[in-house]
Amino acid sequence: MAQTHAAAFKVDRPWSATEFADLLASKGAQVTGDAASFALIRVVADEAELLTIATHPDARRQGRAAKALHRAQVAAKEAGATSLFLEVAADNHPALQLYQNAGFTQVGQRRGYYARANQPAVDALILRCELAG
Repeated sequence: MAQTHAAAFKVDRPWSATEFADLLASKGAQVTGDAASFALIRVVADEAELLTIATHPDARRQGRAAKALHRAQVAAKEAGATSLFLEVAADNHPALQLYQNAGFTQVGQRRGYYARANQPAVDALILRCELAG
């Protein structure tokens, strides 16, 4: 997962293998997808958070991220969550389209949250989808 994450996130700092191992060992963490495209969620009580989703550049434009996200939504619901939250950079247009197609809506914003080298910081958008009963 760390290799896919590093290939997918050239702009932001990718997560290390140790960070993934620690997250996966934490209570409520689940991963969906495969080595080329995955989603990592954590469920706490009746809420879930999409911690990260990544698709290796060689595996893009095949619907893999949409499948991993859908499976994450199902897994979160099965674990008792009624909603799924995530945070995304406002300039990440492909991700925003993916989330909109999956039923997410914006519920918040963190101004200047993502630092960018030689550019102004980018806002983080907080999105939520309700996991229907």
